[in-house]
Amino acid sequence: MTDLSPQRRRGGGRAARRAERTAPNFDMLPGLENTLPLTEIMNGSQVERIDAASMDILENVGVQFRDDIALGDWKRAGAKVVGEMVYLDRHLVRDLISTIPETFTYHARDPNKNVSLGGRNAVFVPMTGAPFLRDLEDKRRNPMLDDLAMFHKLSHMMPSLHSSAHHIVEPYDHPISQRHLRITYSSMKHSDKMFMGMTTSPKNAEDVMDMCAILFGEEFLETHPVTTGNCNGNSPLVWDETMLGAMRAFCRRNQPVLCSPFVLGGANTPASVPAAVAQLNAEALSALAYTQVIRRGAPAIYGHYLSTVSMKSGAPMAGTPEISQMNFMIGQMARFYGVPWRTSNTLGGAKTFDAQAGYESATTLSAVLHAGANYIWHSAGWNEAGMHCSVAKFIVDSEQCAMGYRMAQGLKWDDFDQALSAVGDIGPGGHYLGHPHTQDNFQEAFFMPELFDNNSIEQWVAEGSVEITERALNHAKHLLSEYQEPKLDEAKNEELLDYIARREREIPAADELNQTY
Repeated sequence: MTDLSPQRRRGGGRAARRAERTAPNFDMLPGLENTLPLTEIMNGSQVERIDAASMDILENVGVQFRDDIALGDWKRAGAKVVGEMVYLDRHLVRDLISTIPETFTYHARDPNKNVSLGGRNAVFVPMTGAPFLRDLEDKRRNPMLDDLAMFHKLSHMMPSLHSSAHHIVEPYDHPISQRHLRITYSSMKHSDKMFMGMTTSPKNAEDVMDMCAILFGEEFLETHPVTTGNCNGNSPLVWDETMLGAMRAFCRRNQPVLCSPFVLGGANTPASVPAAVAQLNAEALSALAYTQVIRRGAPAIYGHYLSTVSMKSGAPMAGTPEISQMNFMIGQMARFYGVPWRTSNTLGGAKTFDAQAGYESATTLSAVLHAGANYIWHSAGWNEAGMHCSVAKFIVDSEQCAMGYRMAQGLKWDDFDQALSAVGDIGPGGHYLGHPHTQDNFQEAFFMPELFDNNSIEQWVAEGSVEITERALNHAKHLLSEYQEPKLDEAKNEELLDYIARREREIPAADELNQTY
């Protein structure tokens, strides 16, 4: 006879809820709404001082636009153009950037994975661009297309990541000139989250836009951001033809771009945090303004890549105090202009996934959350100054982002009275482990990392003394064994493959022509 007493039903309900909570869950977390108090290290007059200094650079030093089309565009917009130098009046800059949307929504292949960006809304995006990887056996080697697919699958399965990015690692088994096609397809095929688009040349960017039009529809692109392009400036104060052509390809189709000066503090900026930010701000503003010359109202993101340079070796450094300070300052400047902004996350300069990598990454993650960043790029896998993507670090970084997400969500008050009543139930000297509130809420009350070991030393030794890298690699292998592909619509998949085949016939292999892409 089945016991249906209230106590048994309640206990069975808790057991069922516990089983559900401890089962693997690959559901993407919604876009983060960051509730943390923002760290603003400048007062109002200092923000205005940086703005004035940047506008003075734009008006009197100028920015070099190494692109005839952009120079013509600037002349028509009313800027002073002398050769390749563009001198931007501050009133013109302010007018142009005022038309950039402060917030917008990214639309994913799965509409349930759409995310908002700007204001208090943030997303975590994995690293890109690594020429090497540390693989599932922690061996450093050249990546192939299958390795890229592996990272796209892991991106799809990690709840804290809101994007599959694009070339997390460079697939060396495809020609450079054709690589962007396979990279974009892999992003689309292996995940139904949003993704990034290649900007390695203007034509490559056009190919990405064409593939997005196949996947989403040309008319949809006109009114819905679905991907992101990254356009890096050449600090100090140069924008080149490749990046500007790619920027036009994205903006004309109403797709957002990151306007990203590439800062190596002390090498291509002054050796001063405020002066470096003033230069970076001028560079970013010049590109943001140009996006609106291309298309008024197109979404655009204040971007940058930040690093300081070791005066001992000239090598870029990660996780330094000055990088955090610059992030705090840039967050204030982006909010001053009313535009969303991008930064980089969980950066490490270590050669392996060691304590240095962990300290640098944790410092960066904390700083960018407190700075109020919106597009939080390079959030998983980055090490060796971006030279390799580590599978182990990718997994742990993703969990760290989930922990940061939990912290930035703010306090949970909905069960406060119920939880407080447990104090009276237990009284002095008792414990709460068996209390119904604890049993019902233990999983949600406190974040419990899967990859950090908090057991006793005796239990850790008995279980094989497994350290974090091995645990992370084992977890990655387990995840990949459970991966289920979010199938593309068959007709769209065939159209994408046909497009790739046609373009690969049309594009000569860059290696054969000794070309740079």
